[in-house]
Amino acid sequence: MDEGRVVQGERRQVPPTEPGVVVRAAGEGDLDVAAALFRGYLDFYEVDVEDPQGPRAFLAERIRKDESLVLLAEVPGAGTVGFAQVYRAFSSLTLSTAWILNDLYVAPAGRRTGAGRALLREVLRRAREAGVAGVQLETAYDNHIAQGLYEAEGFVREEFHVYFHDLG
Repeated sequence: MDEGRVVQGERRQVPPTEPGVVVRAAGEGDLDVAAALFRGYLDFYEVDVEDPQGPRAFLAERIRKDESLVLLAEVPGAGTVGFAQVYRAFSSLTLSTAWILNDLYVAPAGRRTGAGRALLREVLRRAREAGVAGVQLETAYDNHIAQGLYEAEGFVREEFHVYFHDLG
């Protein structure tokens, strides 16, 4: 990603409320662990994946082409338990760059450790550092835990309706 370019594998302790959680940018050497978390995310949203290698190949291409920022969260004693994936977009309404936090997932073993909050805060920190206008995300209507986290971290529910036309 041009805005917020990262060094693959860069490690950063996330202060101050998530002691011990380390968030870092994923590189090609992290594909297996990132793909396992991505698969957990897809399972959570009940996405039927026909090709078991599809999630890994998808992430590999995004990372290789620098089309997304993939972050991983590590918790001492639990390992790498969460991931986030961000895409760069453009906002016509602000005439600037925005980021879309497309995916955020913490495996069951890492929940209630602060990993999700640490990932979210790192996305916001990097977005500010990159000078983007804002970060947008979507979540399921019934994902109240995630909604509580997002709102606690300053996200505001917008009144826009989201439409999608499936061309598949």
